[in-house]
Amino acid sequence: MVKHSIEISRTAEKQLEALPRREAVRVLQAIQRLETNARPTGCRKLEGHSNTFRVRVGMYRIIYDVDDYRVVIVVLKVGHRRDIYR
Repeated sequence: MVKHSIEISRTAEKQLEALPRREAVRVLQAIQRLETNARPTGCRKLEGHSNTFRVRVGMYRIIYDVDDYRVVIVVLKVGHRRDIYR
């Protein structure tokens, strides 16, 4: 398997800082796991986007793009499931 590099957008950084500490740790661990498996079991492709996926971490979601050509994952958003798709 190819190991992807991870880039976190400024928006996602701010959203991570706003999460409760315990949840932020869980989300960061899930983001780190994306390096070795960009499309883990349970991830969903978002409709209307070519390479945008979401991963569930409890009540929180990670929205990210996968660029297989550059071998990069860009984390776009992180947030509670009730707010993330707005």
